[in-house]
Amino acid sequence: MDQYLWAMLCSMFLVLLGFFSLRLYDDFVAMPQKLRRILLRQGINGPPPKLILGNILEIKKSRDAMDKAAIKQPHPPVIHNAASVFSFLEQWRKQYGPLYLFSLGKMQILYVSKPDLVKAITTCTSPDLGRPYHQQEEFGPLLGQGILTSNGSIWARQRKIIAPELFMDKVKGMMDIITESALTLVNSWKHEIDNGALEITVDDYMKRFSGDTISRACFGSSHSKGQEIFAKFGHLQELISSRIASLGVPGLRYLPTRNNLRIRALEKEIQGLILKVVKERQLAGSEKDLLQILLESAESSHCHSPSDSDSIHQFIVDNCRNIYLAGFETSAVAASWCVMLLASNPDWQTQIRDEINEVCHGRPIPDMNMLRKMKQLNMVIQETMRLYPSTPTLSREALEDITIGDVEVPKGVHVWTMVAALHTDTSIWGADALEFKPERFQNGIAGACNNPNAYMPFGFGRRVCVGQHLAMVELKLLMASIVGSFSFTLSPNYVHSPAMRMIVEPKYGVKIMVQKLQ
Repeated sequence: MDQYLWAMLCSMFLVLLGFFSLRLYDDFVAMPQKLRRILLRQGINGPPPKLILGNILEIKKSRDAMDKAAIKQPHPPVIHNAASVFSFLEQWRKQYGPLYLFSLGKMQILYVSKPDLVKAITTCTSPDLGRPYHQQEEFGPLLGQGILTSNGSIWARQRKIIAPELFMDKVKGMMDIITESALTLVNSWKHEIDNGALEITVDDYMKRFSGDTISRACFGSSHSKGQEIFAKFGHLQELISSRIASLGVPGLRYLPTRNNLRIRALEKEIQGLILKVVKERQLAGSEKDLLQILLESAESSHCHSPSDSDSIHQFIVDNCRNIYLAGFETSAVAASWCVMLLASNPDWQTQIRDEINEVCHGRPIPDMNMLRKMKQLNMVIQETMRLYPSTPTLSREALEDITIGDVEVPKGVHVWTMVAALHTDTSIWGADALEFKPERFQNGIAGACNNPNAYMPFGFGRRVCVGQHLAMVELKLLMASIVGSFSFTLSPNYVHSPAMRMIVEPKYGVKIMVQKLQ
């Protein structure tokens, strides 16, 4: 009997092993090869992938070479080329052309830089070209299934709820919050500076400004708890960014590594803190902030059963995660880059200061009407977001078989467009594409380049960032406040080294020498 039972167990084990082996073979060998053949038949080639890993080892080798070069040149010149953090993509473009195929593990990625195909992608309204599902898997602890990662009816519902709360008329209602946060930053710098110049690393200040603004807008009177939540999000983002290099390798995120265990613990902590604020809000009554809007909208579209309560809570947690990345981190980094560019270009800093003095008539912080009149400042911000776009690459996934331009893209293939490369393409922007020249935007985007579809600092199409109005107002008000109160230059200790984490950030921070204006 024991022998019979043992034989049965062995047979069942072998059957299960065979099933999982076939499944793994299909997922990591057969299906990727099938997708590649469809594209290869259309003349689309690329670097040959290795089994399971794809081209990950080549990417790692390219990044290691960049790090070694940086060590040899500790103070590199300031060259505005954010696309350099993806040097492997540019190397492959030179080798295989503006349309090629590469792999991250089992993910097959169609890289597109042909202007006509880029336009076809940016103007595509089909739901069959959506956010990649792997983002929910790989970045789930940070993004969940919120507005940045969801598709179909889930995304449409979230956008319907959130987008109206970030239209310009609602942003006007946030001006007191933004003004208060900007004043806090300006006064803290004035307090630190006595006479002469002081070296300041601006990045943490930018994050405090952005965090304070979005915490007050999102959490209202509970903004101090919002700041605690966003601080934990920042740590979580660093942990997740550290495993981006292994994106696409099967199963790594499930291993009980120290990094993965810390990610899971932080995710639980953040969820618990958000739900605590939600429960307090439900007991205390309503406030007019983004959290309350999310809560009321989620409750109005669900019945009150235990499962629906869980769904409501998950909806709120996921979108608080998304608000952090879209409304806090990207705005803070954009502000740091803008300060760096103005510190590097004293003539433009003077022009902006003259414009501020002319428009504000001595008022320390401008109002909305004053911001509208600051055309020079607007050009500087547009140029900042051209050279250092918050999202350097935009990715989509063919959720069904779809034709883009003249290319048949099979279901499951990922489509990448590199914004940072398009923003500095000399065939689009001219020979001075890598130079800081805000005057190129004097006649708007259409006058700045020969392909307006190639400028997409806030994404494109139906998925364009819903918070772009808030981001622009924040940046304009903060820059006007800083330039109107201080003069500043780059510190000799500044090291220009754009680095890819979740977004392109100054690797060593932006260090400036600051003086108070009389």
